[in-house]
Amino acid sequence: MMFPFVMNASGEEAIPDATPEAKAEVKPETKPAVSLEEMKNLLGMSIYLQGGYTFNFSNPDSMTNEQRLFDKKTNTFLIDLAQIQFAKDAPVGGLGYKLKLSYGETAKFIHSSGLGNPNESFDLTEAYVDYVAPLGSGLKLRFGKFATYISAEMIEAKDNYNYSRSFLYSFATPFTHTGFMAGYKFSEAFSASLYIVNGWDVADDNNKGKTFGASFAVAPIEPLALTFNFMYGPEQANNTSNNRFIFDWIGAFKATKNLTFMANVDYAYEERDPLNSGRNSEWYGVAGYAKYDFTDFISTSIRVEYFNDKDGVRTGIAQELKEITLTVDFKVAKNLLVRPEYRHDWSTQNAFDSNKTFDTRSQDTVAVGMMYTW
Repeated sequence: MMFPFVMNASGEEAIPDATPEAKAEVKPETKPAVSLEEMKNLLGMSIYLQGGYTFNFSNPDSMTNEQRLFDKKTNTFLIDLAQIQFAKDAPVGGLGYKLKLSYGETAKFIHSSGLGNPNESFDLTEAYVDYVAPLGSGLKLRFGKFATYISAEMIEAKDNYNYSRSFLYSFATPFTHTGFMAGYKFSEAFSASLYIVNGWDVADDNNKGKTFGASFAVAPIEPLALTFNFMYGPEQANNTSNNRFIFDWIGAFKATKNLTFMANVDYAYEERDPLNSGRNSEWYGVAGYAKYDFTDFISTSIRVEYFNDKDGVRTGIAQELKEITLTVDFKVAKNLLVRPEYRHDWSTQNAFDSNKTFDTRSQDTVAVGMMYTW
């Protein structure tokens, strides 16, 4: 006798197995794909593009803005800097890193000795690892190649008040260092860093000595921030007896919510400089800045500057350089800046071009720079 169902041991009806068709409908749970934005945040990745057009009213046959570095070419459109960066801040007791690769005209001017040549448009600008030791507020240790701590300006125009760079940043100070840094924040008002590096823009040291540096940041009152930077060591090839010294001071004062003033002072000398026929050389200067934010999208800045290359070892001409720059900053989109700029340079010597090389004492330029960050 057949029963249409069976009973289990407890007398309850048994549930038949699912049919093959039902089994086919059960799909394993899948994880959502990682989005591009999530991957970008995970790696700390960002992309930066910078370009523009500069017009020189002297219309020099050389198509060169003399005594300028980062905006040296005139009367031509330029994509002067394209960067990709991977960065992560180190937590206390953990590791962080930064890798920054640069391409374009700007990359030609910031090469470190032993890492690329002046004709290459590619530069390994920064590559370092950070570790924050769990001591007090955290002792930061850094090893690798990193941007200089000296000067009020930076390689990327987006981080400066103006599109063009100052004489001080172009000629008075280094761009990068390779070596070791230790920094500690003692309080909200005082922090300090110590450096042992190969030297100024030197990835592969050119002598057996090392260059030592120190930086002290002081904020005595909330609107005022002061930074004192020092560096001392041998910079001449195969020579550890002659040293170079630089003192760099930066002061920033936020007068109102919308108005900020900043000043930068540099003084440097080098012992028995081969570029000065074995005599001691020195160079120094000062730059003043003011920036006013009309809205969150529009601001204007002015920079005035004096630089004395009294022995001609930094610019190639013994001269006093001066400049005034007016810049307007438009944030036309979330990550896009547009900066029209007017600049007037003048010198105590014929340091600029018109129809011939070095035949005039001044030059006037207008530029429009564009900076995009993703």
